[in-house]
Amino acid sequence: MAAEWSGKSGGSVLGYRIFVFCIKKLGLLSAYFLLYFVAAYFCLFSRKSTKSSYYYFHKRRGYSVVKSILGIYRSYYRFGQTIIDKVAISSGLRNKFTYHFDGIEELKKLLGQKKGGILISAHVGNFEIAEYFLNELDENPEISLLTTDSEHRAIKEYLESVMVKSNIKFIIIKDDLSHIFEINTTLSRNELICITGDRYVQGAKFLTGELLGKEARFPAGPFLIGSRLKVPVVFVYVMKETSKHYHLYARTAEVKHRDSQDLLKKYTNNVEWILEKYPLQWFNYFDFWNDIN
Repeated sequence: MAAEWSGKSGGSVLGYRIFVFCIKKLGLLSAYFLLYFVAAYFCLFSRKSTKSSYYYFHKRRGYSVVKSILGIYRSYYRFGQTIIDKVAISSGLRNKFTYHFDGIEELKKLLGQKKGGILISAHVGNFEIAEYFLNELDENPEISLLTTDSEHRAIKEYLESVMVKSNIKFIIIKDDLSHIFEINTTLSRNELICITGDRYVQGAKFLTGELLGKEARFPAGPFLIGSRLKVPVVFVYVMKETSKHYHLYARTAEVKHRDSQDLLKKYTNNVEWILEKYPLQWFNYFDFWNDIN
């Protein structure tokens, strides 16, 4: 297994169709019930991701063998819930969910400065639904998501057909680096850019940092951008707490100009803090630390 992410997530169009049918025709609870069996299937037949998840719980969190195995199942189940919630919320069922902000004053301060800003998140929790909560801020922020365009095209097209059109704009990372100009243009309009800082793709520049006691590779881009563009940087997460309740966190980073390594250190410390609260919501199902035999 490689330490870098392949650029694609698992799943099939048929699987999404089944869950969307359950959500729309039978209700959220039916989709959650079906998920018990789907999570068990992934435990048994998704060998690489299961092995990676076991490593996370057993080696990085220090869980016992039995607790680690239970953690794998519970993590798959929680991950499936976040996908179901994303589809449900974006299909018009936002009122079925509650939330509370932790650090809302940080976001309001950022928006009030009218400098634009960088939001750095991670593949923990369910940040993809953040816009449906952030839009309730008085400032109604414009958000652009910096992303790759390598997800399965058939799944993307199907989800676009059943979900309400998102207000989030996408900046696609390109080999010719033209996305840098889009980033600067977006920030000049005092808008927010969201980047995830925890998935290194082979061939891209990377930084090395320690997470949960072991060094790993992180994409250099988020930390180079955040440390050089002289705009506020905020770490943000949307964490699932109960079946229909989310907790949104925002923490402003103290950025040293042009010190990307320092920003990465603050980021990894922050990710460790959130994982201590929500250990099951680590959703990087690959050999993140390049330490699995």
